[in-house]
Amino acid sequence: MNNIDRLIKEKIERELQANTRRHFIKNCVTGMGGLALGSFFMSCNSFSSKNGNGKIALTERDVNPLASLAPPFPAKVKSVIYLHMAGAPSQLEMFDYKPMLQKLDGQLTPQSMLEGKKFAFIRGTPKLLGPQAEFKQEGESGNWVSNFLPHFSKVVDEVSFLKAVNTDQFNHGPAQLFMQTGSPRLGRPSIGSWVTYGLGSENQNLPGFVVLTSGGKTPDAGKSVWGSGFLPSVYQGVQCRSKGDPVLYIDDPKGISRDLKKNTIDAINKINKEEFNKYSDPEILARINQYEMAYRMQTAVPEIMNINNEPEHIKEMYGVKPGKESFANNCLLARKLVEDGVRFVQLYDWGWDSHGTDHGTAVDLGLRNKCTEIDRPMSALLLDLKQRGLLDETLVVWGGEFGRTPMQENREGQEMAYKGRDHHGDAFTMWMAGGGIKKGASHGVTDEIGYSALEGKVSVHDVHATILHLLGFNHEQFTFDFQGRPFRLTDVEGHVINEILA
Repeated sequence: MNNIDRLIKEKIERELQANTRRHFIKNCVTGMGGLALGSFFMSCNSFSSKNGNGKIALTERDVNPLASLAPPFPAKVKSVIYLHMAGAPSQLEMFDYKPMLQKLDGQLTPQSMLEGKKFAFIRGTPKLLGPQAEFKQEGESGNWVSNFLPHFSKVVDEVSFLKAVNTDQFNHGPAQLFMQTGSPRLGRPSIGSWVTYGLGSENQNLPGFVVLTSGGKTPDAGKSVWGSGFLPSVYQGVQCRSKGDPVLYIDDPKGISRDLKKNTIDAINKINKEEFNKYSDPEILARINQYEMAYRMQTAVPEIMNINNEPEHIKEMYGVKPGKESFANNCLLARKLVEDGVRFVQLYDWGWDSHGTDHGTAVDLGLRNKCTEIDRPMSALLLDLKQRGLLDETLVVWGGEFGRTPMQENREGQEMAYKGRDHHGDAFTMWMAGGGIKKGASHGVTDEIGYSALEGKVSVHDVHATILHLLGFNHEQFTFDFQGRPFRLTDVEGHVINEILA
């Protein structure tokens, strides 16, 4: 091959390589992006099947994602009321009686109890702190209840205690996320979202998942604790208020009639449906349903959220204060909501962080005051549900994100003027009541000072598995595909707590 032939060959090879690169960059990148986008939509459960006209073929659930569904297995209950005490109440002043801790009050904590442990605020060697309440065995079950909860002592035979719940989270935000979503990190659906995704709602004029807050603040983890995560946003909790308008902007603006509002929503959703036919994005369907739900809620919500029309003896039983935002009002609203077919009602009561940095948070006066706020309403809730025949089909869950230490909080360089307890996840108390729950039972035992579980230790995932079981789900099979793998509320753990099941 002469030099001219060699130069011609090299030029042709260079042009072919350049054309190949140009062709790939110009013509293939968008195709790869489309593949990636398609993979993303498939991971979000997008809808890709089409009918003979080339339009998206939708199921009834696609059109109405809150349509009521039958559970896959026989269920004991059809709705849940979850009472979360944000800030973590002290089990040692409420339900877990430890007379030995009283005897050891004021003594230094053995180093063996402190080594290798993580605490939020304990430094150095703290003193053990005896119970700041008096205890009695109540009811036929003989379960221990403190004098901070005189009303609850009368309904103690309705509940089943979990005395050795465990969590590996010791800061409020991650622990609340873990308790409500099954993960201490952001992005997972809350338990209420899972339940409404799986069962829908029995009342199409109300959200399937309603959130009520009291105590003046939302939980430390914020509104993510009732978020829908990677589930369609139609399943996230809808926060309602027990003071003022139950939902902001529930009334139509002046000059806007109901007919005009309906025509506006119909026009908006016509555009949304055209967009859905183009992109198959399930969030567009969620948006369509949220517009329509908001329209229906304008009529249904003001009536259901009005506690003034309740009989006086019912309002007296709960201790409600119409016009104010309170835990008592929210408990009564929770009964009204499940009575009208709402699937999952979540109550958050803020203010249970009993560090003892001031008298208002100390485990004597501060905790006693918080117990007084919830004692009557939560007891009335159980009685009211029972007298209406609703307790057999409703699960009531009570608890915080973790418990409290048997030793007094001990902050470095700070004299603790008030009695407080630090965060403690090794063993704390929750209770359940309602359909499928063994009445008057108590599962789990802690040591003589309430520091560690001796038997019956259960995890947050176990609690979630039990709730789902009572609603008719096998927690291992109840999944949602996202980003290439199936996710579930209980992650890769969890066992049903059969010891508390009837």
